[in-house]
Amino acid sequence: MKKILFLAVMMSLPAYADSYMSPPDLPSLAAVTTALNNTPTVRAATANLGVESANNDRLRAGGYETAIRLNTQQRHTLIPDQRYNEWDVGLERALRLPNKARLDAQLGEQGMEQGHFVLGDALHESGRMLLTSWFNWLREFYQTQQWQAQVDGLKTQLDVVNKRVRAGDAAKLDQLQAEAALAQSQAQLADAELRLATAKNELNRRYPAIALPTKPVLPQPERVTESLDVWQQRSMAHNHELAIAHNETLRYGTLLERSEADKVPDPSVGIHFANERGGEEKIIGVNLTIPFTGSARYATARMAAANQLVASEREAGVRTKIETETANTWLATQSAYGAWQASEAASTAMRRHADLMTRAYELGESGLTDVLNARRLTQDADLNAINTRLAAAQARYRLLLDTHALWPIDADEEGHDPVK
Repeated sequence: MKKILFLAVMMSLPAYADSYMSPPDLPSLAAVTTALNNTPTVRAATANLGVESANNDRLRAGGYETAIRLNTQQRHTLIPDQRYNEWDVGLERALRLPNKARLDAQLGEQGMEQGHFVLGDALHESGRMLLTSWFNWLREFYQTQQWQAQVDGLKTQLDVVNKRVRAGDAAKLDQLQAEAALAQSQAQLADAELRLATAKNELNRRYPAIALPTKPVLPQPERVTESLDVWQQRSMAHNHELAIAHNETLRYGTLLERSEADKVPDPSVGIHFANERGGEEKIIGVNLTIPFTGSARYATARMAAANQLVASEREAGVRTKIETETANTWLATQSAYGAWQASEAASTAMRRHADLMTRAYELGESGLTDVLNARRLTQDADLNAINTRLAAAQARYRLLLDTHALWPIDADEEGHDPVK
């Protein structure tokens, strides 16, 4: 009963996610579904369903086969010239005891369930990788834009300085400072463009189904208001890694039962027909073979019991790991949202400060060094605001993904049939 309840929870979609999300700052749901289903990891896990299906059929059929036995012999008697050609034929098959057949069928079903859990885990991990790659690209895209804006601003600043130098209102040193600041920013822009090209190439190579927009939507972070306990419950109820570990514990329990049952050997029954003394005697009979139980069967049972204990301990470890990861992600959402709000405020203040310093320089009330320092600090604040904004949005989406509320990452979705 506990197994049925566990599987019912694991294979069902969360009640709070009747329809998956398709926010404007992420790829479309259709593109994501196509991209995830075509990753090598998911394709391999889908193909593995065919392996488990065949193994299920094998276990249900059993490993015993009917054997035919043919013998021929020649009988010599004490009477001279009395020789008889004799032969016999027999059919023999081992019979799997009913309890063993039931356990083998159960092992086959558990293998099929494990295959679906492995597929779900592959979809989940591929979804995590896609989400990470997408936000890496967004981060490099907006950082490149920010560096381009910085370069444009410094070019404008250099024009102002050049005019003042020609007018005799500024020293040649100011021109050199402005040119150096511009060159440094152009170098940073080149690095940012390289990182952007790399991030774009990774997305295009790994997920060709996803078309990258020319102007992606800048994410608007949302505060995660529900408590950690709520997210822990959701994560534990919809986690493929835990399902794999739990099903492995159940499977080793079934293997233990199978090993205990195998202490009673399966009998072999047969029927044979013999033709003796040249056809004078016809013999028909049945035979029953029962092997003696050896020590290997008891050792196999002990090994199965040890394996079940190992699987149980691993399941406990996976449970702790999931709880820790969920807590870390939830904490990241809380921290990142606050950091984004603070960095946005700092960025706004620094831009105002830079504007005032630029105006003061134009009026001759401030030096160029102060202006360039203000621009540099503003650039740092703007880049930090971009990073914290994206980090806050990514942490929230990661939490939704891990609880199956963002994208379809369940193996019981359409398009995941066993490969025959």
